[in-house]
Amino acid sequence: MRLIQHKKEAYWFYRFLSLGYDRYVNPLFWTARMRAEALELARLDRPDLRTADVGAGTGFATEGVVARVDPARVTMLDQSPHQIARARAKPALDGVEKVLGDAEDLPFGTDELDRYVSTGSIEYWPDPQRAIAEAYRVLKPGGVAMLAGPLPPGNPIARRLADAWMLFPPEAAYRRWFERAGFDAVSVRHIAPDWHRAGAAPYALAIAGTKPAPGASPASTVVAGRPERLQEPMTVGRSIRFAGRFAAGSLAGALFVPIAAALEARHRLGRRRGA
Repeated sequence: MRLIQHKKEAYWFYRFLSLGYDRYVNPLFWTARMRAEALELARLDRPDLRTADVGAGTGFATEGVVARVDPARVTMLDQSPHQIARARAKPALDGVEKVLGDAEDLPFGTDELDRYVSTGSIEYWPDPQRAIAEAYRVLKPGGVAMLAGPLPPGNPIARRLADAWMLFPPEAAYRRWFERAGFDAVSVRHIAPDWHRAGAAPYALAIAGTKPAPGASPASTVVAGRPERLQEPMTVGRSIRFAGRFAAGSLAGALFVPIAAALEARHRLGRRRGA
């Protein structure tokens, strides 16, 4: 049971995590080198590309986007006002439009964007197929969507913690969601922080595809009902379930931080000894 793979739980998770996200969390799990490798698949090859960074958080990936694209042509979108507030304090993102919004119900027109980028967000999407169908819809024909996200840990204990925390899809699921959404030329690249051991199970991936034709995604006929909303009415029973999921899921997620910190320290010590 993925306890933080719900919009309200993710909202409150980042309400607290945003306080130390850029300084303590992001450097362990999502590095500048990983960002550069992922963004290569997005083909940000012109400064005039109309680009959205969906689930942008504090704008770490957006900073990589605006190094290649005119900030006035970039929109960063996230459901967390606390993460967006952190992004507003970054000078590199001054010219970027910042929007509160939902990855499963994007506030862009059909065939509007040249590029769609989303990194470290799919973990919290209740319905990834719906969100990737939305990515397809908002792109122009020939537009590219690039998404980066985690893969299931190889260690059985870490995998159980991951499954309790949020979504860690297998590579086959990423490919299936992109292909069912209608993307062509789907390509994948594995990415990992420096502390991740060579030969271990892949840590994360970046996946990209090209929209071949105008209009909505073929998968729009597959997803049913309306997307989960952040502001669902809270009955007493729902409030109790929310509190339990939030507490247990946050604890499971918090346990990954000291583990990653220890592995990063070991990596740095080994590099010093080898110098």
